[in-house]
Amino acid sequence: MMTDQEVFSLYDSSPDSLFDLCMAYIVENLNTITKLDPPNKYRKLKDDVVLPAEICDKFLKTYQKNSRVSDSTANLFRDRTRTRLDSVRLRNSRITDEGLLYFMSHKPYEVDLVQCEYLSTASLDIINSNSENLVSLKFGPSTSVIPQDESLFRQRGYVINAPNLRRLTIQRRGAAIFPLLLLKPLTHLTHLDLSECASAASIWALTELKNLKSLVLHSVHWSKAIVIDWISSLSSLRHLDISQSNDRHGKYFYPNDVLSKLVTSLPLLESLDISGTNLAGSGAAAVVAAAKNSALNIQERCDIPGLVSRVNRPLEFLGLYGTLHGACKRHDIPAKVISGDANEEQILTAAVAYMDRPIMLARVLNDLYYLFRYENNAYVGRALSVVLDAMDQHVLEKHIQISGSATLFYIVKGKEKNRIGIKLKRRIITALLDGMEAHLGDDTMMRNGCLTLCQFKIPTDVLFEYERVVQILLSGVADVNLEGFVQRIAIYLLNSLACQVDGKQKRFLGNNGAIGKMLNLISHRLERRVCDDVLEVAWSTMWNVTDETPQNCQRFLDNFGMKYFLDCLERFPDKEELLRNMMGLLGNVAEVAALRPQLMDKVFLGVFYDLLDSSSDGIEVSYNAAGVLAHMASDGPEAWTVEEPARAAVLARVADAVQRWDLRAERNINYRSFEPILNLLHAHHTPQCQHWAVWALANLTTVYPEKYCNLVESEGGLKLLQELIEHPAPYKLVKDLAHVVIHNCSLYVTPEGSPPNPLSPDN
Repeated sequence: MMTDQEVFSLYDSSPDSLFDLCMAYIVENLNTITKLDPPNKYRKLKDDVVLPAEICDKFLKTYQKNSRVSDSTANLFRDRTRTRLDSVRLRNSRITDEGLLYFMSHKPYEVDLVQCEYLSTASLDIINSNSENLVSLKFGPSTSVIPQDESLFRQRGYVINAPNLRRLTIQRRGAAIFPLLLLKPLTHLTHLDLSECASAASIWALTELKNLKSLVLHSVHWSKAIVIDWISSLSSLRHLDISQSNDRHGKYFYPNDVLSKLVTSLPLLESLDISGTNLAGSGAAAVVAAAKNSALNIQERCDIPGLVSRVNRPLEFLGLYGTLHGACKRHDIPAKVISGDANEEQILTAAVAYMDRPIMLARVLNDLYYLFRYENNAYVGRALSVVLDAMDQHVLEKHIQISGSATLFYIVKGKEKNRIGIKLKRRIITALLDGMEAHLGDDTMMRNGCLTLCQFKIPTDVLFEYERVVQILLSGVADVNLEGFVQRIAIYLLNSLACQVDGKQKRFLGNNGAIGKMLNLISHRLERRVCDDVLEVAWSTMWNVTDETPQNCQRFLDNFGMKYFLDCLERFPDKEELLRNMMGLLGNVAEVAALRPQLMDKVFLGVFYDLLDSSSDGIEVSYNAAGVLAHMASDGPEAWTVEEPARAAVLARVADAVQRWDLRAERNINYRSFEPILNLLHAHHTPQCQHWAVWALANLTTVYPEKYCNLVESEGGLKLLQELIEHPAPYKLVKDLAHVVIHNCSLYVTPEGSPPNPLSPDN
């Protein structure tokens, strides 16, 4: 069992290194070191910038965390006198042959090309022409660099010409193997990985590879007898992988004999993977006579017959995931570390071992998900590490993203939730967003992502990715016909994201169509005469998005928001929360002086006038109706351009309504600023406007002094209240309330060093 410290070694809140911070900043602000290169419209380094290999390699790695590498990125490394790359590792890039040439001209030591779908077979010649330093070469999935026509290479006698190459990986599903042509010049090769290549029928031609220490033939379909004979001749082999992702291809005649032949012929073998095969036999135990304990006459046993010879010299690693007859669940297995599905340890081992194999990894992550769903897990830190690595490396693999995000949900909602550090939170959130962004059309992935995001503090924990979260969630509510769980939870998250954020973020929501999408949801429900939580939260979201954001208020009016307001009021007159949310939004619109003329309408004013007497949702509806009318009246008598309802009658009813309200009423509202309310204190021509404003301040500083007394003082409210008291125009009730606010603020002093109290509920 790992110690608590080891399990949670990932939960590290220490700051990033200065090097990492600087690199991240440069990647996000390329103008700091680059300028436009007019001839090809790419960017290039500024004339005074020189980057050594350590920085170039780190830059490329950091860049890929945020963006896909393209030819424009490669252009930054075109000048080899001012840049140096020792390693070129590209994953899921848009690089073409031209861009690869810029990279390869550095004569790198390592080249990894994984999911580089824009490369052509011409790239192989580029690599061969710049291979003198190359010691490691990897062609991962979706990188079609090696031509399928063997005849193209017959005259020159090779496919890859890299005289110093030690490691070669070709992981290409369905690619043909041309062993003799491919490997003839590679006499120094020590590590060969041909995972998922189509055929190994002629692999016997690799007899010259006497220095191989590692051979991976995962999911290669072969002529088994010939290949086993060849493998058995590789006496230097330390790691052998002949696993299969599909057990139909992993069946051998006489499996016990085959496995026994392999392990006895390979004396240096330390690591063996036979996952997905029948090589572990049926489970009949074999007795090792040589291991007798002379005193007790106890014989050691081996539950994998083909490994009897290794009982006294166990393998360092044995892959048994998906073996026939449940080999990983047996008791006596001569191996120190085992991959399988018998327990959490084996599953985590399998996840690490098969990180580059999407088919097997998806199955392993599914097993891990069920462990976290139904059991208490000991290795939370390890599990989190492998899940995040899997999601990072296989963004486009839907099943990996679904299983990974489901496991993350159970991890972040578990008992260790509060121990997760800031850096790890951000990595989890970024992994979720990457997966959701790549699979926007998949309901399961979107559901998993939204549910997991709900386990974090919104919006605080996601502010670093605010714009991307908003765009993903808006896509989740875009289809009004998709009335499933995803739409419901996405709109709740959007509402939370619109709370307690500044104007810039609210404007971003508006610029990306939040108002229009909310009104579309409302329109759809009006047509069907359905009032549900989505309808209510759509209005709440617009209430938050329009708060002190005139541009979004304008968008509401431009998109016929007032028509939807009247329709909802007519169709659902008894829905208290709906009415409160709608009136809260209109209160925001009324705060914008330039928009108030559009509310100066007989029908609109009649509705607000009638709602002054409403007792719906306590005082909230009446309060917001009075606020709308107070702001409209604050423009003076000449701005009141309708005859009915008359301005004098409206003001009288506003004053009556304010007097009825309980000054100690708890509120379902949250103010970030009192500026719109304080502006009404200047309306000496209409004391009823001041009455509503001062009551609002008195109520909030009485019920929530710890939050709102400081806000009144910091925004200059006490000075304005004193001026109001000294002015002759306001009537006594207004001045009395002003005294209440001043008194509340004089009594309240923020305790130094104490943590802030929770905010009142947000709308």
